[in-house]
Amino acid sequence: MTKLGSRSGSQILRTFLPAQTVDLRGDIYRVDEWSAPSPIEVDSDLVRWSLLNEIGAWTANDKDSGMAADLLRKVPVEVVELDERRGVTVERYPRVWLCRACKRIGKSEEARCKCGKKAWGQLHFVGVHECGAIAEPWIKRCPQHDDVQLVTPKSAKAADIKFVCPTCRVETMPGLGFGRKCACGDGTVRWNVHKARMVYVPRGMVLINPPRPEHRENLKLAGGYRKALIWVVEGLTAARPADVAAKPTRKELFDQLISGNMSPEIAEQMATFAEQAGQLAEAGDHPVDLLSQTRRDEAERGAFDIAMALAESRTPTTKLHAPDPGDPLESRYRDAYPPALKRAGIDGLDLVDRFPVLNAMYGYTRGEDDPSKCRLVPFRRKRGGYRLYGNLAETEAFLIRLDPVRVATWLSNRGHRLSGWTPESTDPFAARVAILESAVIPTKRDDPKVESTGTDLLKLIHTYAHRFIRQTAVFAGIERDALSEYLVPGHLGFFVYAAARGDFVLGGMQAVFESNLDDLLTAFVEAEHRCPLDPGCSIGSGACSACVHVGEPSCRFFNRFLDRGALFGKDGYLRRQRVTP
Repeated sequence: MTKLGSRSGSQILRTFLPAQTVDLRGDIYRVDEWSAPSPIEVDSDLVRWSLLNEIGAWTANDKDSGMAADLLRKVPVEVVELDERRGVTVERYPRVWLCRACKRIGKSEEARCKCGKKAWGQLHFVGVHECGAIAEPWIKRCPQHDDVQLVTPKSAKAADIKFVCPTCRVETMPGLGFGRKCACGDGTVRWNVHKARMVYVPRGMVLINPPRPEHRENLKLAGGYRKALIWVVEGLTAARPADVAAKPTRKELFDQLISGNMSPEIAEQMATFAEQAGQLAEAGDHPVDLLSQTRRDEAERGAFDIAMALAESRTPTTKLHAPDPGDPLESRYRDAYPPALKRAGIDGLDLVDRFPVLNAMYGYTRGEDDPSKCRLVPFRRKRGGYRLYGNLAETEAFLIRLDPVRVATWLSNRGHRLSGWTPESTDPFAARVAILESAVIPTKRDDPKVESTGTDLLKLIHTYAHRFIRQTAVFAGIERDALSEYLVPGHLGFFVYAAARGDFVLGGMQAVFESNLDDLLTAFVEAEHRCPLDPGCSIGSGACSACVHVGEPSCRFFNRFLDRGALFGKDGYLRRQRVTP
């Protein structure tokens, strides 16, 4: 196999996907496949659930190519990563040969051009349709001289292209063919430069995927999703979910016994004995049991994400100690960190030095970036089912969790009613459960202008995360685009993690965590929060590239659901809270 060049794994993940056109050594190629990629072990149920959420907008518009129905039928889904020794196989595309010397269109790259040169490039325009099809241009030649030449347009628009006969100068065709029907029979193709965004938009998602499968199994044995949810609702005070003192439900106990190779009959008997002895949880034993089933399912999945992210490592600020009791850092941990966290409205901040993050691309679209108009084209396995192209990394991260009572008060001051909570309450458990029940978090494609408890909560968490990324980049000496977010808004938190691109990144966040986290938090609260483009920015969405936005790879919500007013407005979260009577 001929080697045409080399790219990093993260770059290949977004720019060298199947059916994508790429530039290599001055020529244009179309990616055929990743050669012999390596499988990544994942939780299939978690991947299916995440995919169903990701493709929801296409499913609602019947544009998901049947993917949702297949996922519900539990067709096979695999996640693979690049084998760097095998690389990616590509083919020349489009096969429309353009002489670099005289701009003639040739019939073959093997023959010499009529100008005497053999310097064939390619016409860099392709045709695409919303169904996912891609087409090569067909160039009409002069019927008398069997020749044609490109008249270089003054713009990049396909409509400005002209083709003429270089001998008689008669125009053979304008543009690249107007009204060419797509093979699907539903509309015409549109022509554009092969690297234009509308030609190919990769669709992907980010998952927390523990590097060792036993972490998932250990959590399931310890009580599964319910135990993880209780652990998070109780503020992660225990070291891990298995340490939470909560009785299991009958089903949880039964599943644990079955997983230990006990027969179902004996497991059922043991569960009955435990129930009669009062060793099993009853309805209402814990506040999480009051959640409706739909809200509980979503809350449990978010808690499971947090548990998996912290399975390898976790250092809360409360565990920071200097080796020498007289070290100035020890007094800093004791006297400066707690008030800085409280002023920033943070209930807990943990360092995760082995954060397991999986970036996975599941398909692509062509045409407009609108699920009601373009069809999702998922990547499929040759043996049936679906294939996701991923990149698994362990990197460092912060987990930031906001104060539940303060968030509940903030939501109440904005006119939202939280089921089971009153502004006079100071119970953090009740606040967390009330928010989980009352806040339906919008998806990334929902309308940010629709007012709801979930919309306001997402704007708060998302804006907080973006401002935190921008401040952390300064203090950690990391490029802003090298930091990304992973939101768990239902649990009032988010992860900020570093892209593992080199040693200059890894360790920067840990250094801040262990030496001057209080300075970072002080700057987060006190640094300039006005926008250089005010008052225009404030009158608009309250967020723009000059104040809150981060790079596209860092934000999974397309820089939507952001508003500086949620933090610094009249009743902003970082202003002194007042309680509505």
